[in-house]
Formats: sequence, structure tokens, C-alpha cells
Amino acid sequence: MINNLYILRAEKRWTQKYVADQLNVTRQTIHSLESNKYNPSLKLAFEISLLFDKKIEDIFKYERKDED
Repeated sequence: MINNLYILRAEKRWTQKYVADQLNVTRQTIHSLESNKYNPSLKLAFEISLLFDKKIEDIFKYERKDED
């Protein structure tokens, strides 16, 4: 799964810490999300979508990996 959280955050000129504080998570969590190293829980994905006033699918994209 990939996301455009970094772009959305930059458009609002919000710091990682600000977003983390709004979502009650650590700044490191936001960094990991933006780096696509961490997939959020469904609850956190909904909270992020509410914070940015976007649909979940406008923030997160699922990319299926072909399995051999």
C-alpha cells in the first residue's frame, strides 16, 4: 500500500509532529507512514482521512504485487 500523506501534509504546511499530535500517535509513526514502511490500522486510516477531509481511497492506494 502506498499513500500521498507527505503531499497532503506539505500542502497544508503541517509538520509531522503536528499531524502526529492531532492523531495521538508519534512523529515516528507519521514518518513511517510517509515512507511506506508502515500500514496504518483501519481506525488510524479513518482518522487520517477525517483530519485531511479526504476519502481514505484518496490518501491510500493498494498496489497488488504479482505472486509467482
